[in-house]
Amino acid sequence: MDKKKRKRVIRKSSGKKESHAGEITKTIKSKIPEKDQNKYGKVPKKSNLEIEKYKRELRRTRNSASFRIGNLIINSFVKPWKIIFLPFKLIQMSWELASERLGIKNPPIHDSIVENNEIDKKSIVVFPTNGVGFGHFTRILAIAKRIKKKDSKIEIIFFTTMPTLHILKEQGNFVAYHIPGRKKFNNMDAKTWNTLTEEFMENIFTIHRPNYFIFDGAFPYRGMLNSISNHSEIKKFWLRRGTLKKGISKTPLDSINNFDYIIRPKDSIELDLSSEEEYNPDLITCNPILLLDEDELMDRDAACVRLGVPEDSIIVYVQLGAGNINDIDSEIGMTLEILNKYENTFVVLGESMIGDRLNVYGERIRIIRDYPNSRFFKAFDFAIMAAGYNSFHEAVQFSLPTIFYPNMDTGQDDQLARAKVAEDVGAMVVLKKRTKNKIAAAIDRLHDNDVRKRMKKKAALLHSENGAEQIAKYLIGMINDS
Repeated sequence: MDKKKRKRVIRKSSGKKESHAGEITKTIKSKIPEKDQNKYGKVPKKSNLEIEKYKRELRRTRNSASFRIGNLIINSFVKPWKIIFLPFKLIQMSWELASERLGIKNPPIHDSIVENNEIDKKSIVVFPTNGVGFGHFTRILAIAKRIKKKDSKIEIIFFTTMPTLHILKEQGNFVAYHIPGRKKFNNMDAKTWNTLTEEFMENIFTIHRPNYFIFDGAFPYRGMLNSISNHSEIKKFWLRRGTLKKGISKTPLDSINNFDYIIRPKDSIELDLSSEEEYNPDLITCNPILLLDEDELMDRDAACVRLGVPEDSIIVYVQLGAGNINDIDSEIGMTLEILNKYENTFVVLGESMIGDRLNVYGERIRIIRDYPNSRFFKAFDFAIMAAGYNSFHEAVQFSLPTIFYPNMDTGQDDQLARAKVAEDVGAMVVLKKRTKNKIAAAIDRLHDNDVRKRMKKKAALLHSENGAEQIAKYLIGMINDS
């Protein structure tokens, strides 16, 4: 720092005057220039952060079971006529506490909560969770990239349980905060983790003062709900993908009603939106959300050089399962054994960045641990993949002939229903039951170039505008109109 911008601070001791040599000096930084304050915003004072922390502690104390039950008993003794109703009140209180613990009901909001109305109109906080793969993370990132491309002045802050934060630097140099999922800690109970999440989010809201918050996850966390419920000045969005298996329990109304909008990206099958009518949030629908557009894919020759495979060979991309959800080694084994019988066929095996390393070797096998792998799709003649949301829609949108192995053991995602739509129009092949003979027949069929050409033409019938582009335009329009 330039000496001219330094200040000399003299600390005088009590008592007799001391000589100049006895003076104690220290260097302090000059103030942040006003133009930079306007650009980046002012950092909240430490005292303000502490005040907000004490408010949250007070709220948690008042919402605790011991405080509320104790308060109920004390009030009954203060007014003796209430004692007769005490057993019934305790039963009611127990039911309310259990409902709050399960997420069926929100905790009460107290007058001690003061809203922060200082909003940065150009700031959005996003919270993608990590499931067994990259689905939630990728959809949010796809939207964030396009918002930044259209309006670079909008600040997008990631708060996520995904450990792959380096991707955010590569894809757009986004600001990011990371909190590990509860199961990453040893013996951490849900209450402690939710308290940690709530504290983290409150500090992010205090520092960045967003006016939008977007969550993408299967189920809202209680700590997150506690935090966003304190900020009516922030518009809250929940990005909820459809195509759930029948019989999946509904999300509690009180959890959904913490949000102002529900964003429902379309899938291959028609969305059933009848259940949305009972919710308070407004519904926004869009096309399937993809991270990349066609012009962002590498050309075949460049991709082949990058992957280390000859361009004149048959190149098959294989990625089965997401992360470590199921044991799929046997299916990989059968598939690779059959592909190895074709002399001019090379296999590119996709390895999840949040999964275990694959213990697979072969002279004509290449393993990639990259993101997103769809950037290499022009190099592949066909693919063999699970029918997850991202994989399916990328294969369809980029017309990559694919044999889908729908994962039948997912908790909510109906991969079979999704993939069957593409098979019905002749764009893809679906193997519900994977036996060696069925896998061999499907692979042999896709080694026929004429079959692949027909599948590509059929896939073009399912192409649509990228939903990430639609949502980015919508959100920017809302920001500019507010």
